[in-house]
Parts: sequence; structure tokens; C-alpha cells
Amino acid sequence: MEFSKIEIITSLSKLTGLKSALSKMGISGMTVTQVIGCGVQKGTYEYEVEENSEMELLPKQLIMIVVDSKKVDEVIEMIKKELYTGHIGDGKIFVTPVTRIVRVRTGEEDEEALI
Repeated sequence: MEFSKIEIITSLSKLTGLKSALSKMGISGMTVTQVIGCGVQKGTYEYEVEENSEMELLPKQLIMIVVDSKKVDEVIEMIKKELYTGHIGDGKIFVTPVTRIVRVRTGEEDEEALI
């Protein structure tokens, strides 16, 4: 089985809904980190008239999950629906392949390490 890591960067207010939606899909593990950053708009808020000339770092959250690569498209569609507002700051999703997973406590690897 092949796995992919999905990293989601979004606003702080979106965690509860996203966590619930992921749980309904059977995804049982996630890591959430509070971060600061900005995207293409350099941290400009939607209601501001001018774009920032210097980056303004805003509070965000980084959510990381690992899923079966066959489920990536389905998971991404659900994430997009859950996070979408149509406004600046809805977020970004990054997908990367996972080549190895090891559970430290038991030494189990790959699929066994995620079950």
C-alpha cells in the first residue's frame, strides 16, 4: 500500500469542522501545529485597500494527516468543501508521498504502523 502526507494550512477557526469531517471519513490520526505565515497576498486582509509591500505574518494552523494514496483525491475534495469561504485565507493543501512509516513503540512499519 502507498501512502501520502496531506498538509493543510488554514485559519484558526476551521479546525473543529475539519476534524469532524476527517473523523467521518475514518481518518483517525492528525497533527495540528499553530504557525504564522502568509501566502500570495503577503498577509493582506481582504478588507484592506492596498496590498502589503512587506510580508505580514498571520496566525494559521498546519494540519498533517497520512492517508492511503488511493484516497487522496476524495480527502482533498472533502477538505476543499469544508474550508471554502471564497475569501482570502481559505488555505492551501500540499500532498507529498510517504516512503516509510515506523511506530517507535512497537517497531511496526507502514500500514501496520497506522492501524
